[in-house]
Amino acid sequence: MKTVGIVVEYNPLHNGHVLHYRSSKEVSEADAVVAVMSGPFLQRGEPAIASKRARAEMALAMGVDLCLELPVTYAVQPAEWFAFGAVAILEATGVVDCLSFGSESGTLEQILPLSRSLANESGELRSEIEKRLREGMNFPSAYGAAAAVLFGESGPATATTELQELLTQPNNSLGLHYLIALQRLGSRITPYTIPRVSAHYHDPLPGTSSIASATAIRNIILSQGLEAARPYMPEFTYDIMEREIKSGLAPVHWEQFRQPLFQALLTHTPAELESFLEVTEGLEHRVQRSLSQLEQPTVDALLEALKTKRYTRTKLQRMLMHIMLNHDKASMNREELAKGPGYIRVLGFSETGRSLLKRMKRSASLPVIHQPAKLEHPQLERDLAAAAVYANGQPRPQIGNYYSDYLLPPLTP
Repeated sequence: MKTVGIVVEYNPLHNGHVLHYRSSKEVSEADAVVAVMSGPFLQRGEPAIASKRARAEMALAMGVDLCLELPVTYAVQPAEWFAFGAVAILEATGVVDCLSFGSESGTLEQILPLSRSLANESGELRSEIEKRLREGMNFPSAYGAAAAVLFGESGPATATTELQELLTQPNNSLGLHYLIALQRLGSRITPYTIPRVSAHYHDPLPGTSSIASATAIRNIILSQGLEAARPYMPEFTYDIMEREIKSGLAPVHWEQFRQPLFQALLTHTPAELESFLEVTEGLEHRVQRSLSQLEQPTVDALLEALKTKRYTRTKLQRMLMHIMLNHDKASMNREELAKGPGYIRVLGFSETGRSLLKRMKRSASLPVIHQPAKLEHPQLERDLAAAAVYANGQPRPQIGNYYSDYLLPPLTP
């Protein structure tokens, strides 16, 4: 059974995701699909609009055979570690043959050889990145510029410029990090990329087709209601979202976490704030100054006050998320992250997925867990805490949802 792996957030699952799913099976000629999906909090430092269980249900309804959770340790991270954690889980299953991801370029021609050059991160690359950070670039731009310069040294200046422009596009950049992760893991998994169509990753407004970005769809749901977003999602996503909204479990957004976030910010000294992940270069002082100058105590107002050319909204959101979730630098440093995920957490599976799980009893290089009581691990403790914090931020919090990771088994057909 040939199996393709995909890395997803499904925030929420929409028509573009269906196209990627179908194209991934087609290009890889796979019989089964394994999805590694972020849990309650996502790579851009945002809460998911619906619970991980609801989004896993969407994935299974589309046809995904096995849905696995990306630990929050890796889910709320820059591209390098987000990609590494997800690819490491796919590799650890022992049953995934291919990896398919979307990209603006739709080809591996430039980024695959680049990934081979960058897999062993050199001091020269770090130096080039630091140089651009000092010039005021944000980290994604600095990384792309440094990588393009180093890789394009032997070619014409136009090639370097083209490569730099290529890496400023978010899916190309993330795809590069998937490929770097495959190189670092010495993986046998074959990569494929699918071109994105119609909507770009962060487009705030829908286009003229039935495909819109997840950002645009979330904006529509939050401002106009679910019905207005219906043309851009499959019917099963609409039905699941409608049920979640009626049950008071969705939609979830940053402002619902204002109280725990502001309490954490107000009760920590600058020195204590500095100990949290992504609090860098004096941001602890900027946070406290900005808090005192806000006209309204909202998360959005705080992010606007903190944002600069150097600090993107995404970086700041991740920083605030780490503070709220108590993620410290000491326990989530590069050395710890480089060890990879400590387990494979099953969120749901189809009948074909059940067969994959049987194979994984022999092939998996990490423990495969269906419920957390079976394992003790610091990454799992962070997952459980994140799930409880997320449940507390739902529109109508329910005590049972604080402990749903303990109480509910994986989803099945």
